Amino acid sequence: MSKLLNSGGDEAEFAKPLYVPIKRRSFFMYAGATAGATALLLSSCGDDDDTTSSPNTIDVGSGDTGVLNYAYALEQLEAAFYQKVKEGDYYKGAVAAEKAIFDDIAAHEVIHREFFKAALSTSAIKALEVDFTSINFADRNAVLKAAGTFEDLGVAAYNGAGQFISSADYLTLAGKIVSVEARHAALIRDLISNGSFVASDVVNLTTGLEISKSPVDVANAANAYLKDGFKLNVSNIK
Repeated sequence: MSKLLNSGGDEAEFAKPLYVPIKRRSFFMYAGATAGATALLLSSCGDDDDTTSSPNTIDVGSGDTGVLNYAYALEQLEAAFYQKVKEGDYYKGAVAAEKAIFDDIAAHEVIHREFFKAALSTSAIKALEVDFTSINFADRNAVLKAAGTFEDLGVAAYNGAGQFISSADYLTLAGKIVSVEARHAALIRDLISNGSFVASDVVNLTTGLEISKSPVDVANAANAYLKDGFKLNVSNIK
């Protein structure tokens, strides 16, 4: 597999779209330009094409490409969730401040999704189809609980998969993205219950370290929100 990034100083240029502040009004135009610009920096990686190991799963692949596809899948799931929240005019009783929070998080997740899609180019897995029928989008508690689940899962996923990344550039980028996801998770947790952003279910209170999850555990949780034919197989990430 050829590297998706050239060695050396390409990380700053590759990640530039993640650093630039954006306004909501210009977001979608910006996201499209980001995808196009990022794609120009990539080389092909033909040995990690999208494959399915069974009719109900999508194999994300192996090596760095597998980890990037794994992240891409999770960003797709998060972006789809927040889009659904906004399509339903948020939830009953949502105040302006909470709507603004969801708008900002939604924008970040779409940027992350499009970033990975462009980075993977022809090696990207197909667009996923979600199943959110278990979530009552009209109910504040249900929406916040689901948002918290997705954000906590994302943080645990990035940190748990870091050990499988061989490229220093990718590891740096993953660290920058997971930092944003952690901010999301902390904010959602505080909306649910003030001060719960460092609760014992996400932080080891003895070591002070975040509790990570393996790709298999994360995929099992994420698959509950994906339709048959779009569930993730991460067995080759190791």
